[in-house]
Amino acid sequence: MGPLVFFLFPLLGLSFAEISSKIGINYGQLGNNLPSPNSSIELIKSMNAGRVKLYDANPEILNLLSGTNLQVSIMVPNSEISTIASNQAKADEWVRNNVLPYYPQTMIRYLLVGNEVLSYNSSEQDRQMWLDLVPAMTKIKSSLKAQNITNIKVGTPLAMDVLQSTFPPSNSMFRPDISNSVMAPMLRFLNRTNSFMFIDVYPFFPWSSNTTNISLDFALFRGNNNTDYYTDPGSGLIYTNLLDQMLDSLIYAMAKLGYPNIRLLITETGWPNSGDIEQPGANIHNAATYNRNLIHRMVAKPPLGTPARPDVVIPTFIFSLFDENQKTGSGPERHWGLLHADGTPIYDIDLTGKRPLEDYEPLPEANNNSPYKGSVWCVVAKGVNNDELSSALNNLCNSSAGNGTCDALSPGKECYEPVSEILHASYAFSSYWSKFRSHGATCYFNGLAEQTTVDPSHGSCKFPSVTL
Repeated sequence: MGPLVFFLFPLLGLSFAEISSKIGINYGQLGNNLPSPNSSIELIKSMNAGRVKLYDANPEILNLLSGTNLQVSIMVPNSEISTIASNQAKADEWVRNNVLPYYPQTMIRYLLVGNEVLSYNSSEQDRQMWLDLVPAMTKIKSSLKAQNITNIKVGTPLAMDVLQSTFPPSNSMFRPDISNSVMAPMLRFLNRTNSFMFIDVYPFFPWSSNTTNISLDFALFRGNNNTDYYTDPGSGLIYTNLLDQMLDSLIYAMAKLGYPNIRLLITETGWPNSGDIEQPGANIHNAATYNRNLIHRMVAKPPLGTPARPDVVIPTFIFSLFDENQKTGSGPERHWGLLHADGTPIYDIDLTGKRPLEDYEPLPEANNNSPYKGSVWCVVAKGVNNDELSSALNNLCNSSAGNGTCDALSPGKECYEPVSEILHASYAFSSYWSKFRSHGATCYFNGLAEQTTVDPSHGSCKFPSVTL
């Protein structure tokens, strides 16, 4: 596919007048310290968001959104997909219970079936869910149609791992295990119903895993046609930022299956404001820079689109409203928020895009943009609950009996004294993490642990560490 791309991909004959470019926010609730739903909706309104995306169909929140000007996205849980796929009555029941009590007073505009379903591949049940995804979407759409609801778009948010390759964009294609079996029927459905390809797209991840070859300016929208640009050898198109490159790889992959005109909607994007020591670039400076520049691009008039599909609006939801302290995984997972858990801003941001970038106060300097090299330990985090810590220490040492994790903490051993729960737990966390990091273990322990570069060893007690 060569330079004719400009003639192939513009969405000819489609009106975009009805698509708002107002920025949306993902409202997740995986935290034990977050404001009430009522306070959270008030915060979202005060931030002048145009849309809000939920990860369920929470009745309290949907009632609170009634009468507001916020467009709303709701979600069918992954666990219900297969049941709905095989039974129209179950789809009708889901719509009856989760849409009809709130619509149209609550402006539900997107109904997403599952979340990143095609990223799960560890069991036969996961792979069966792939095949059930489009039938479930079809049945939900039929249920809406039976109720004469025509302005709710049905789809499913996908991660970038649905693509076998993304670079250069013109070479991209869907993974062979889903291309014909799932993606072709999905694109047929999206095309027939005039819906969107919903995509979770994070330039942070490809940049942070390849800082040598991808410049930070390119990832943060600070490139231009003179510096930090990339020319796709297949299309001749010039890219000045990583997000456009990732989005166009999707457009090319869809075109290769015969669907060049399906619109894009970004269900998640953002940049972490903090994270683990091993994760470069997760800081407030980069998070604010990415999200401010993103907003300016996405609300621009006339719309910018992407090099392969210029001049079109791409509706966008930023991830996320709050830092969520109960998200599992590596450190950045808990630090994507625009707001602290108490509702105060982590950094200044104007979701309308009207505030000039030069009007913001200077940001704190970024001091972790290069990968850290050295030893790291996993210790008890500040301010943890003592009862939770005691329970976690007992569970960890009991479940690890026989693998050496807690051997040094036995009476008479080198790390038994001083008898301190915090020191004992820090040793156990460091020991377990260093042993099993290569098998996917993280320094998290249900929010009780954090990484440090300060060696907590004392006397003859040497704490195991991870070398980065």
